[in-house]
Amino acid sequence: MHKIAILYDASQVVMSTFDLDEVLAQILSIIRNYFQMQNAAIYLFDPKTQEFSARSHFGREQGPSDRRLKLGEGLVGAAAKLKRPVYVPDVERDPRYVMGFRSTKSELTIPLIVRDEVAGVLDLQSDEKNFFDKETIDLLTLFSTQASIALENARLYSMERRRAQQMEAINAVAKTTTAQVKVEELLQSACSQILERFPVDHVAFALIEDGELVVRAQLGSLTPRIETGEKIPEGRGLAERALETGQTIIENNVLAAPDYIVGLEEARAEMCVPLIFLGERLGILSLVSATPDSFEAHDIQPLESLGDICAAAIQNAKHIQSAHQLAYLDGLTGIHNRRYFEMRITEELERAQRYNSRLSVLMIDIDNFKRLNDEFGHLLGDEVLRQFSGIFQQQLRKGDVLCRYGGEEFAILIPQTAGANALEVAEKLRRTVETWHFPGVPRTVTISVGMAEFPEYGTTRDEIVAAADAALYAAKQAGRNRVMSAQQAKKVGPTHYPD
Repeated sequence: MHKIAILYDASQVVMSTFDLDEVLAQILSIIRNYFQMQNAAIYLFDPKTQEFSARSHFGREQGPSDRRLKLGEGLVGAAAKLKRPVYVPDVERDPRYVMGFRSTKSELTIPLIVRDEVAGVLDLQSDEKNFFDKETIDLLTLFSTQASIALENARLYSMERRRAQQMEAINAVAKTTTAQVKVEELLQSACSQILERFPVDHVAFALIEDGELVVRAQLGSLTPRIETGEKIPEGRGLAERALETGQTIIENNVLAAPDYIVGLEEARAEMCVPLIFLGERLGILSLVSATPDSFEAHDIQPLESLGDICAAAIQNAKHIQSAHQLAYLDGLTGIHNRRYFEMRITEELERAQRYNSRLSVLMIDIDNFKRLNDEFGHLLGDEVLRQFSGIFQQQLRKGDVLCRYGGEEFAILIPQTAGANALEVAEKLRRTVETWHFPGVPRTVTISVGMAEFPEYGTTRDEIVAAADAALYAAKQAGRNRVMSAQQAKKVGPTHYPD
């Protein structure tokens, strides 16, 4: 969540202002507040003089306000020349170091790169040796991409005020996209914003998935030949050329282009902007017009800036989605955890009620697991739990939901299955475990399973889980290594869970 917070704040820098000094101040504010740096400076590159100058800084000492460094000079120049971060844990041992702050002991310089060109360098210094760990460097590198976009937006605004309307449109897209945490919603929202503010007839996003371009969102008045969710045919089309070269491609007469792949019936002109984040090609942004000669060279810069914002937003959304997915995974076994079970059982019960279908719940407990831990140690016990997860995954269907419920207990949701069929699934799991050889365990390991079905033994989460638990306890009391349904447990009567 800390990473998400930093990425969110960084996104706000991109969209909050186009004034260069304000952008620099906000970048340094994030560096100071989140990373507790003592000294930091931002060097900007002057293409005319081919030098870097410290434009903004903070620190306990007098900063390097008048310093100018050439490409390759000092750690700042080294990072710019190499186009990658340079970290020196002890500056006294690195001959490239040029003193900026007298107290500096370690220094990290990160190039601010826009479309493969260095716009500046973020210079971070600490009065402690070995101050930066790998996680901090990775996060600062990720943050620097947002800072790069912010600097580029400011540069565009100062150089091309006549494009104020386009810049406002870019800002609006940034605000919309950074507010989205789901990629699909983000792309659809971006399509709507772009179509509303740019003179085009159709907008589409295609993302790279398993090496192929797939249309993930599109909006406009033209007739699609390639629907959302479909792959773009392989060939030398505009999208593939844009991705290969990393450059925006304009074709103002698509009917005369020999390699053009027709994605929209009425298309006459198209611009393809590659979506690139940290050097990784994510996909393309396609803007299409029904009028020939609709795009000009001066359209490229603002739309590439918009593409950079969209690429960063897409990657951020993927990062947030990954973080959310990790919250539902069990750290030991890699399968879903109880939190995920609680979410899914509610969804599956609602689905079963809506469509009048069946649902079974299996509660599974490893027999005598405490004794196994005591006898062979917790490391081996952990390995047994991991193997159990693999066994269950192999035996279950794709639509079944396997979760580690807690300790040595597992819970399984089996949609559209009940009665004898659900018992057979449970019995198959029991037999497989009973015959499985667990390395390092010189005796048989078994499980007890309780099964309850919707709606016979519950219509709510608490009712059906309680019924499955009661069946599990009955199986334990009956001698373990067996499967018992809620119906069978009811005939047995009240049970006491064996120690």
